[in-house]
Amino acid sequence: MRNLSKNGLLFRSEDIKIIMQEDLCPDQSFKSHMLEGKSSFNLLFILSPNVNLEAHDCGTKFLFKKNQYILHYSPEESTAELWTENQETLKYLQIEINYQYIFNLINPKLNRENAEILESMVRNNFIFLHKETPPDMTVEMHMIVKEILGYSKKGIMQKLFLEAKIIKLLILIFEQFNEKDNQEVIPKTPEMIKKFIDENYHRNIKAEEIARLMGVNQNIIRKEFKAQYHTTISNYISDLRMLKAKKLITDKEIMIKEIAIECGYEYLQNFTRAFKKKFGISPENLRNNK
Repeated sequence: MRNLSKNGLLFRSEDIKIIMQEDLCPDQSFKSHMLEGKSSFNLLFILSPNVNLEAHDCGTKFLFKKNQYILHYSPEESTAELWTENQETLKYLQIEINYQYIFNLINPKLNRENAEILESMVRNNFIFLHKETPPDMTVEMHMIVKEILGYSKKGIMQKLFLEAKIIKLLILIFEQFNEKDNQEVIPKTPEMIKKFIDENYHRNIKAEEIARLMGVNQNIIRKEFKAQYHTTISNYISDLRMLKAKKLITDKEIMIKEIAIECGYEYLQNFTRAFKKKFGISPENLRNNK
């Protein structure tokens, strides 16, 4: 079978290089070669199942599931080989960041905490979680990767956008590992979904989007969430929006249309209908009765 590749350099600056690799029909002998520059941090997001990685410089081997990642520091130029089993699609995103850029960003001279973070990065402490398992991408990480791949502007806007997204990815990684330091078990899917909804309920999000970002079947997501929290995802989103709306209604300086938008409703009539269904009274009447 002929190998079909969609790969190439998405972005390059003095400090950052972003490469997308997608081989649609790799044969059994096909191996992708990932290069790591001297004194560089490499974020590798695995976007297809059962990916093997072998790093020749340190003799390390990994087997990744879909939607896992590593943050790896390479002191010297090195090459790693990646391949899949059973002719599965090979797909991954590599973000290479210059050491000096990270040094300036974290500034270990400021305080001990900053110095410890940089030292942990250099020692590759951010590769494994408990039981030497590569960490799973969070929903937020999925969203950022999707935004990086979908961004089309060039020039300074692209540079600023991508740098902001990469910094956010690093923050999420640090947060994830800090949580794992205090936990024995990796957070379950429903907890990840709830956290994502709590932070994004004002957006037009649906279970289908969350499932796609997490790489999990939406029926499984719906089932596990309902079992954990005894409500559906859509009802939970609606409840959060309505509680937010009820608080804002008391402020008569805010137009009801603005409240609808703030709570994730594009159309005022949809907001009014949902509000009346929840509280038995329209937002206008509730405001007038206050």
